[in-house]
Amino acid sequence: MPQAAAPADEAAPARRARVLLLSTYEQGRQPLGLAAPAAALRERGHLVDAIDLAVDPLDEERVRAADLVALSAPMHTASRLALALAPRLRALRPEAPIALYGLYAGLLSGLREDGVVDAVAGGDYEPALCDLADRAASGGRAGVAAADGAASAFGFARRRSLAPDRAGLPPLDRYARLRTADGLALAGYVEASRGCAHRCRHCPVTAAWGGRLRLADAEAVLADAEAQAALGAAHITFGDPDFLNAVPHSLAVAEELHRRLPALTFDVTAKVEHLLERAALLPRLRALGCLFVTSAFESTSDEVLRQLDKGHAAADLVPALDACARAGLALRPTWMTFTPWTRAEDVAGQFAFVEAHGLDARVPLVQYGLRLLVPPGSALIAPLREQGLLGAYDAEALTWGWRALDPRTEALQRTLAALAAERHGEGDDAHAGAFARMRDAAYEAAGRPPTAGAPPRRLPAAPGLTESWFC
Repeated sequence: MPQAAAPADEAAPARRARVLLLSTYEQGRQPLGLAAPAAALRERGHLVDAIDLAVDPLDEERVRAADLVALSAPMHTASRLALALAPRLRALRPEAPIALYGLYAGLLSGLREDGVVDAVAGGDYEPALCDLADRAASGGRAGVAAADGAASAFGFARRRSLAPDRAGLPPLDRYARLRTADGLALAGYVEASRGCAHRCRHCPVTAAWGGRLRLADAEAVLADAEAQAALGAAHITFGDPDFLNAVPHSLAVAEELHRRLPALTFDVTAKVEHLLERAALLPRLRALGCLFVTSAFESTSDEVLRQLDKGHAAADLVPALDACARAGLALRPTWMTFTPWTRAEDVAGQFAFVEAHGLDARVPLVQYGLRLLVPPGSALIAPLREQGLLGAYDAEALTWGWRALDPRTEALQRTLAALAAERHGEGDDAHAGAFARMRDAAYEAAGRPPTAGAPPRRLPAAPGLTESWFC
C-alpha cells in the first residue's frame, strides 16, 4: 500500500545513512521491532538492512558496512542479549554509533552514560531513530555524541504512524505458529496501540510510558495485517499491552480486519478488570475471529495483587474465566508466581486454582518459576526500598534484587525453575506429569497434603501459539 509523503518538517537528510537494525528476540515472531523502524527510516531516505538474530547469525560484513547500528530492545530478554552483543559490534565497527531502541530502551538510558551504547530511543522511538540516522550520516559517532540530548530521546508526542515495512525479513514459517485442533498455521503480529492507560507497578510499560497510550493509525495496522496474510499468515496476534484500553479504536480495527479478511483469526491481551467491565463485547470479538485471550492473572493472593496494583482481586479470576467461556473464547492466564510478598501458601494456592479450573494445559511450565523483575525506573523500587526489601542493582541482569518476606519461597522458586527447564517430552501427558511434580513441590513447601482422589477437571485443549510466553 503506498504511503503518504513525509511532512515538510521531515525533509530527506543531506546524506543517506546505512542503518543496520538488529533484533535478538521477539518471542518467536517476525520482529515488528525491525519492520516498524524500517518503514520510518526508509521514508526518511535512509538505507536499511535488518537481521533477526533469533533465526539468523550475525553477518559481520553487514555490520562493517553500517553507519548506524540499532538494537531492538522490546523486552527484558532481548535487552540482555543486546547488551551482551554490543562489545562485539563496537569492535567490528568502532566508527559507527550504536543505538538501543524500543520499550526497554526507555528504561536503560544509563547504558549510554556508561558508554555501552551511544544513544537510546524510547517511547514512540521512530522519529528519534530517524534523527539519529541523520546525524550518523553526517557526523558518525561524533555527530551523535554532539546531539545535545537527542542521543537520549523518548518520543510521546502524537504522530502519523506508518505501515511497518517487512521487506527482507525471514519468512513467517521460521517463527511460532498457531496450534489448534486442526493443526498448525502460520501466524503474524501487529500492534494497534503502544503504551497503556494503566499503571501496574511491576509492568515495564508503566516504567517506560507512565500511563500514556498512543493509538496507531488504523489503516497502517490493517495494511500490516494484510501484508502478513499475503505472506501466508492465517492468524494475527494483537500485541497491544491491553487490546481493550481503547475499545472504539481496537474494535473498529477488528471489525474492518474481519470485513477484509473474514477467514483470518486473531488473539488479544486484556486485563482482568476489562474482561469484566466489557464482558458484553467479548461475544462480538469471538464473532470477528478472536480465538483466545491472554490475561495477566498474576497471583491468587490479594496481598500480592494489591502490592502490584493490578486493579483486580483474586475473587475476579473465576468471573473472568466465565465471561470468556460464555463468549466462546479460551482464556490463557499468565502468572507472576514469585514476588517479594508471595508466601509458599500462595504458590500452592495458585497450583490448586489452576488444577481446579482445568487450566494446566493452558499455562506454560516456565511461568511457575518466574521471579519478579524490577528494571530501572520501575514503580516498585520506592515501595520495596521503604519496606526494606530492595537489594542491589544487577547491571548484567538489568534488574534490582529483592528479598522475599517468606524465605521458603527462595528455594521453591529455584526448584520450580529447574523443573520447568527440564525436557519433559511432547504431548498433554508429559505436560501433566511435569505440572504434577511442580505442584507437589509447591504443596510440600507449604506443608499442604498431596492431592488424592479423582483426577482434576481439564478444559478442552485451547488454541494457542507454539512459543511459550515469558518476558
